[in-house]
Amino acid sequence: MANGTKGFASRRNRILGFCSLIALAAGAAGGAFAQGVETGQTSADQAKANSDEAIIVSARRREESLQKVPIAVSAFSGEQLSDINAQDLTAVGDLSPNITLKTSRSTNSTLTAFIRGVGQQDPVAGFEAGVGVYIDDVYLNRPQAALLDIFDVQRIEVLRGPQGTLYGRNTIGGAVKYVTKPLTDDPSLDVKLTGGTHGEFDGVGTFNLPIAKDSAIGDLKLGGSIAYLSHGGFGHNIYLGSGDLPNYNKKVLAGRLSTEWDPTNNFSLKITGDWTDDNSAPRQGHRLLAFTDAGRMISYPVLSNVYDTMSGLNTPKQSVVANGVSSVMQWKTSEHFTLKNILAYRSDRTNTPIDFDSLPYVDLDVPAIYDNNQLSEEFQILYEANRIHGIIGFYYLDAYALTKFDVLLGGTTLDPTAALNVFTSSAANTHTWSIFGDWTFDLSDMWSLSVGGRYTNDRRDATINRDIYLGGFSPTFGGPDRAPFLTQTDLSAEAEFHDFSPRASLTFTPNAENTFYFSYAQGFKSGGFDPRCVASTAPDINGDGVSGAAGDVADQRAFCLFQPENISTYEVGWKNSLFDGNFHSALDFFYSDYKDVQVPGSVGVDTNGDGQADTFAGVTTNAAKARIYGVEFEGAAHVAENVFGGGDSLDWQFSMGYINAAYTKYLGRGSPPPDITNVAVFQNTPKWNAYNRVTYSAPMGLMGKDGRTSLYGAVAYKSLTHQFGYAGPLDQPAYATVDAGVYWKNDTGRWKLGVYGSNLTDKRYKVAGYDFVTSLPAFGNSALGVTGVLTAFYGDPRQVLGTVEVAF
Repeated sequence: MANGTKGFASRRNRILGFCSLIALAAGAAGGAFAQGVETGQTSADQAKANSDEAIIVSARRREESLQKVPIAVSAFSGEQLSDINAQDLTAVGDLSPNITLKTSRSTNSTLTAFIRGVGQQDPVAGFEAGVGVYIDDVYLNRPQAALLDIFDVQRIEVLRGPQGTLYGRNTIGGAVKYVTKPLTDDPSLDVKLTGGTHGEFDGVGTFNLPIAKDSAIGDLKLGGSIAYLSHGGFGHNIYLGSGDLPNYNKKVLAGRLSTEWDPTNNFSLKITGDWTDDNSAPRQGHRLLAFTDAGRMISYPVLSNVYDTMSGLNTPKQSVVANGVSSVMQWKTSEHFTLKNILAYRSDRTNTPIDFDSLPYVDLDVPAIYDNNQLSEEFQILYEANRIHGIIGFYYLDAYALTKFDVLLGGTTLDPTAALNVFTSSAANTHTWSIFGDWTFDLSDMWSLSVGGRYTNDRRDATINRDIYLGGFSPTFGGPDRAPFLTQTDLSAEAEFHDFSPRASLTFTPNAENTFYFSYAQGFKSGGFDPRCVASTAPDINGDGVSGAAGDVADQRAFCLFQPENISTYEVGWKNSLFDGNFHSALDFFYSDYKDVQVPGSVGVDTNGDGQADTFAGVTTNAAKARIYGVEFEGAAHVAENVFGGGDSLDWQFSMGYINAAYTKYLGRGSPPPDITNVAVFQNTPKWNAYNRVTYSAPMGLMGKDGRTSLYGAVAYKSLTHQFGYAGPLDQPAYATVDAGVYWKNDTGRWKLGVYGSNLTDKRYKVAGYDFVTSLPAFGNSALGVTGVLTAFYGDPRQVLGTVEVAF
């Protein structure tokens, strides 16, 4: 015992200096998490460790075996993600069926998320996400700063289908849970370095330091990470900076610091702070149309490199800063009851220049600011007994989101001061509270019944200002302090929404290897006010003889308001672990009725009286109904051992998703509203998606150390993907990407070396864009811009990276 204590103190002292440096650098911060190296395993052991039976998830807010939970959920351990060098959440979009996770246009950190056809890709304050993103059970209310880098993660869970009962508002499509590694009783220090093509250099340091163990105050632990993530970009802005300004680059400094106090075996308090500072250059798009300026006798061809741009906008300076602090308290008051409290505050601010036309001209140039903060409180009472398991809880969120942006309309002028400017300021204040419960009753050894529900009270306060300025930038973006030429919207309004979302499931477990379930769940996404609404164009909605254009505030409110949307989903599934745990899979079929679908759109607005639309205004309606059904199949197999020699093995991981999403009613914009049911399509929802990875592993010594080398190849496939609600020129045809890698781990888990290649065929595929050349008034899409605005953003090109990981 004395020698063990001495060794413990010695290890602690060896890393104390480095921990102090990290603590000083991180302050009370953090936000990027480092991936440590885990103890080596044989392939057979690893196959069983990664089986559904062994993977523990918290999809129902309590820890359960993945195989037993009656929800369509994918779970990926930190080790699995490290083995393929997954760098951020978008990688999970390839691994799990019927999910789209991608970077949203102008930054590295704004997330566009869709699950089973449900989501939201407009990041402006006032619109709500359809997929909830959580860090250690803390809900991220806005998409800005939600595209999380993957480091020091215990697991990532993807919950498909409505999760309103346990996760509340805006999880109508599903939820993504990012679960960080817990602090441990053993001191450790992990370092990971990455380098490769496009000037990639990443450095991540993670430490775990027990301060006190079995002392008078109990156990006290400290841990954290600091990360520098960078690459030089995939292209350049060949107009600004003499061609030296990178495009699609990354320059992120982040940190995280946690402390956990366990005064007794029944009580724990963990406080975590995180911080991210993204100083990457603006991410500008690639023009798909050539343009000739006859007056200046200049031609702009379509650039050969899709990652290059000719953007002329560089105001404001690109910057993303996000931070947060949370406390999680757990108290096991008795054998059956546990109390849990999660209190958190988060804020983020994004300054970004968005150049819609991607040319030097001031033609739809949009400098923008996104400023968000939120305070959340959640209290849970968990109950565990022999045949009854349950949770009841209370949730409160106070969130504020502010978006400000100019729309500069100067045609072919290069001088912003010569441009007409439509300025918008949209603030959304959300006050929501809910009570919820979910209970599972084991009716017998084979049958269990789960029932639950959530009542939500949601209040939305909106302040929308839309002003037209002459002479370029508004005062918000450095223009002279002056009064607007015209005010189109000056609206303050509020709305309150109520919802009850039930859930029920029946589970049949005939034996330890098979689980069958049937479930029903409802989901709810809150209503609100269109942040781009032009209130002064509101008709006489209430019939009092005074229109919104004449100043009737009630008409203006009703014109800008949109209602909640709802979904009801039926699901049947089978989960199994067969052949002594060497094969496990999950198969599910689902059917959803999607009602009052919120359809954001825009219409052209003539601001100068020339009879031509020169800017756009938002119009969001609940004009659609839809039905969505599909099938999902995923799993892994330990295929063979001793294929070529003693101790080698072959493993296979797979997923497949099919989804048929179609509108059953869709009334477009117009008078009378046209029926576009058979024309409208679902955005960001490929009908087919698949992923296959084969890994060959064999014992191999390196540097005089015993270890294991693994070689893998992977293919990810997505069928035709529509960028918007109509078939258009930015749609991405079916495509596949190919990845491969080789890595070596020593048996003690101290060393890991790897070389990874992603998108090895260098496939160019569109993930987002702007289309203002397609004029479809029924869809709320108008042709705008003198130069023709058709701009695309692309997924990452081929990358080859090498990594070195050391655990001390």
